[in-house]
Amino acid sequence: MRIALVQTQAENAGAQEISRILARGLEARGHAVRQIFFFRRTASFDAVENARVVCRTRPSSPWAVLGFLVRLRRMLREARPDVVLTFQHYGNVIGAPVARAAGCRFVVANQVSAGAVVHPLVSWADAVLGSLGFYGRIVINSDETAAAYSGHTRAYRRLIRHIDHGFEDKTASVPARDARAALNLPQDVPLLGCASRLHPMKQLDCAVRLLAIRPAYHLTIAGQGSDRDRLEQLAATLGVTERLHFVGELDPGEIGVFLAGLDAFLHPSAAETFGLAPVEAAQAGVPVICNDIPVLREVLQTGGEPCALFADVQDPEALAGTVDSILTDPVLADNLRARGRRLSERYPVDAMIDDYARLIDELVGDGTSCASRSSSAGMPFGAGRSVSVND
Repeated sequence: MRIALVQTQAENAGAQEISRILARGLEARGHAVRQIFFFRRTASFDAVENARVVCRTRPSSPWAVLGFLVRLRRMLREARPDVVLTFQHYGNVIGAPVARAAGCRFVVANQVSAGAVVHPLVSWADAVLGSLGFYGRIVINSDETAAAYSGHTRAYRRLIRHIDHGFEDKTASVPARDARAALNLPQDVPLLGCASRLHPMKQLDCAVRLLAIRPAYHLTIAGQGSDRDRLEQLAATLGVTERLHFVGELDPGEIGVFLAGLDAFLHPSAAETFGLAPVEAAQAGVPVICNDIPVLREVLQTGGEPCALFADVQDPEALAGTVDSILTDPVLADNLRARGRRLSERYPVDAMIDDYARLIDELVGDGTSCASRSSSAGMPFGAGRSVSVND
């Protein structure tokens, strides 16, 4: 079976990591997979054999957008995928109708963009496309995300399926000193870290402000994005520039080294659909502090026990106190590490790929095409998990 994974920009971020894992897993099951990105933001997928970009840069004029749409349709017609999986809000509302115009019968829309970052007109377009049948199925990755669609039409809701993100173990067997040296990070200081796209919605400024009231702490940030200038200006204003360390965008294989050098991982994001970065950090054995939002409390727990601490990141003293508790209480830190390690059991990669394989078979109606090549072919789709949101 030919499968196309379509999304907006080529970069190393959460949705792209899921696409990368899915592509590899579906190829291992014997399928021809192509990843298609609307435009290239970084070099992260330049060497990926099955990846293509429609435009080298983001289309910024009406003519450029028209040319992009023509090229995207041509690329999909040439690829002739049996199923198209679209990701992120623009990937869904642009990718689905263009895929259908290119003759692709089956489209799976993946809702991996938090509602807070989606323009109301795009949300409206998504609701219309789902209700009119441009999507064959709609995938959500948490109960909190499912609740966001509870007010949509019945036609939309009956397409929803719940598939948890799986993730790859980012644990690196590297001593902290070596990890810090590899990334030119300071030794012998309390080192906090964030891994995120540099975007205002990620609220990385809250982590930077923490440095102003905890003069011993250092902060390192892995990622790229438009918010870097603002964060650097804030650090300069607060007088903490020397304790703020940007390491840039890291490849998936480098994230483990980054995590190995940290004393604690901060995730101050204002909104998520899942929260892949803190899940990876917790499973890698790094104590995690997250913004106190419902979806992160849902995702970051195993057996009813939290795998992270939560704080109102808009309250600097509350955030500082939470970080202090991890750095000064080794029993608490060890308990969080032990719970975090169990997240790999809750979100295994193979389970995610198997669920997508079964979903594709459910959609296409060919029981021999995808799931039958999976080790779990005899299981019902989404066995043991929430599957759909119908009413």
